[in-house]
Amino acid sequence: MQYENDAKQLKYEVLKKVAEYTYEGILDQKVDSIPYEIIPGPLPTFRCCIYREREIIRERLVSAQGQNLPGQEEQSIVAVLPAACEGCPISRFTVTDNCQHCLAKKCYAACPFGAISITPKGAYIDPAKCKECGRCAAACPYNAISDTMRPCIRACPVKAITKDKYRRAAIDYSRCISCGACMKNCPFGAITDRSKLVEIIEEIKKGTRVFAAFAPAIEGHFGMANVGMLKSALKKLGFAGSFEVSLGADATAWHEAQELKEALESGRKMTTSCCPAFVEMIEKHFPRLAPLVSSTGSPMTLVSRYIRANNPGGKVVFIGPCVAKKLEIQKVADSADYVMTFEELNAMFDARGINVMDSAENEQDGSLPGKGFAESGGVAGAVKRVLEDEGFNMPFTCLKCNGADECKKALMMLNVGRLPDNLLEGMACEGGCVAGPGGVEEPPKLKKYRSKLLAGADQRGIEENIDTMHDFSNINFSTTTTRK
Repeated sequence: MQYENDAKQLKYEVLKKVAEYTYEGILDQKVDSIPYEIIPGPLPTFRCCIYREREIIRERLVSAQGQNLPGQEEQSIVAVLPAACEGCPISRFTVTDNCQHCLAKKCYAACPFGAISITPKGAYIDPAKCKECGRCAAACPYNAISDTMRPCIRACPVKAITKDKYRRAAIDYSRCISCGACMKNCPFGAITDRSKLVEIIEEIKKGTRVFAAFAPAIEGHFGMANVGMLKSALKKLGFAGSFEVSLGADATAWHEAQELKEALESGRKMTTSCCPAFVEMIEKHFPRLAPLVSSTGSPMTLVSRYIRANNPGGKVVFIGPCVAKKLEIQKVADSADYVMTFEELNAMFDARGINVMDSAENEQDGSLPGKGFAESGGVAGAVKRVLEDEGFNMPFTCLKCNGADECKKALMMLNVGRLPDNLLEGMACEGGCVAGPGGVEEPPKLKKYRSKLLAGADQRGIEENIDTMHDFSNINFSTTTTRK
């Protein structure tokens, strides 16, 4: 596999080595040599020297084995790789050539920290004194002061990224919602997620019946591989079986529709609960709204319960592009046992030399609307479809929030009682789950592949699917129980 993004490529190389040696049972003997295998030297390939490059590999190996990195809390999902962070030695606010040397000196007057001085060439900002408040930029009548924010800080929707005393990125876990936006947007790949890849492979090797449950977003992330091909490839990895999480999406849509009925009839508003980063945003930043979150389990949770009900003693691995799902399984009882990203799955396939296009099973679990959960508006669309099929005719409106920034704005309105819509669908990733930080394919190719694959998918509906093909009658639909 060759990624266009060199930061993702480096992560992939580490994950592939870890998967390969874990399957062979020699990871402990090989772990110290992996940095030298990936960076043989003597010349550096992407940083100042091979010693720093190898240290970055070592830090990635810690995370790839599911261990804590420096400064990472025990239950946290994402963390900064200290050796990889450049510290972005740029001054956020700088004076450009647009400065007109004006007499008003509004920038000078606006700065409360004495960071601005006036020189014969115009205004100058002393980076040692600047506190990055932005008042100078707001005051300048010529927009002559540029605002160059760090990519990780700019990407974080909840202001959870800070700087340590060495100017390296740091994460405030009391604010972090584990959306992975910082990880996706760091140009150096200096923020990563913790992996359970080793534990998953060890479970498979010791004979545990491990089942794969792959997200509706998977179609398009592995080229033109369809559901049947992916199921066949997963069996070659050692999984006892595999299921589409779109099956769980059908169950979520049906139950959430019943919940919405009750909310509408009682005059209450409701938010969706499928996106764990969106739910975490509510719980940490808008706690007053927590009672409005749907109590219906996410598709991952419901399909995990369905698998266990039909395969007692089995373990479930959710596979998707979402990093926040690794947080969800810590919070919701009886959800998946492990979460793995498409990045990690891709590394496993390549470590075992498996071509996903080789063979296929002719089998589909979920409906087309269930597959639509992976895209912005898909959850609300599926819920609406259930209500229409059941003849429910009370009018309602839904606000579909595409990305964390839109989620935040809508929640602010809901928090002050100014949101007119009855249902709020929140997805932290722009475009929906398909654009999650743990994905494989780049957006243009992903869209092309996905549209072709879905056009050829079974067109059956939600209620037909869960009524005639799969029995959810004994499954608990609630998310109220929390793991200790």
